[in-house]
Amino acid sequence: MTGLPLLAFWVHTPHPFLIQFTDNIGIRYYGLAYLLGFVVAGWLFRRYYRAGRTPLDPTTSADLMVALVLGVIVGGRLGFFLLYQPEELFKHPLAFFQVWAGGMASHGGFIGVGIAIAWFAYLRKFNFLHLCDIVLSAAPAGLLFGRLANFINGELWGKISVVPWAVIFAHSGGGKDPRHPSQLYEAALEGALLLAFLQWRFWRTDVASRQPGRIAGEFLVGYALVRMFCEQFREPDASLILGLSRGTFYSLFMIVAGLVLILRRPKNTAASR
Repeated sequence: MTGLPLLAFWVHTPHPFLIQFTDNIGIRYYGLAYLLGFVVAGWLFRRYYRAGRTPLDPTTSADLMVALVLGVIVGGRLGFFLLYQPEELFKHPLAFFQVWAGGMASHGGFIGVGIAIAWFAYLRKFNFLHLCDIVLSAAPAGLLFGRLANFINGELWGKISVVPWAVIFAHSGGGKDPRHPSQLYEAALEGALLLAFLQWRFWRTDVASRQPGRIAGEFLVGYALVRMFCEQFREPDASLILGLSRGTFYSLFMIVAGLVLILRRPKNTAASR
């Protein structure tokens, strides 16, 4: 169907393991992506504190990181089943714990992170919106590494295409036709571009101190818009909702939440506890 010889396109071979011990056990690129995302976030938190941009000291940020890890894993895992495969969770509830089989949803991860931040802010008496700004300003790093891992794994591939950079994902279920490497589009936009924008906003403006929650709102709207754009190139991995891919449909709620944070009138400008 391409009109071009298949040899003109790169045939992708998935490599889920960096180091493999058994069929299901080893150091996976996907797990490494999460680790790198949290490492970058921790490094940024430390820089924010040293620059006097947050009262979140290194010891406290380490405790926050534990809460965030739990929020991402539990939220992402539950989100995958409830938002994409609800019938699977009810039929086989133990599948939730089979993390080696894959299955995480970014929208579910965001909800889990929000709950983790709220819980931590309540226990430690921190400004909730300030913590949202701090955490979400670093979140695109994890998205960047995660999407790169998706590409390495050969999963979540794009729609059939004849663009010169199209990739054949035959070894991971994508068939013999070349497809958009939509994982790389998402890595560039959801990850690198959004990270650069939010870091510029955090360091080059006073919006974080003047309007707590604004950066978090900009992340939510920015992520939703680039996700909806990338969905145009990505093969839907579940049934449509109202004619929209699930990634696009769920992103609409993120835009609403983000606009609420952007347009709200701050009661105070304190970023401290």
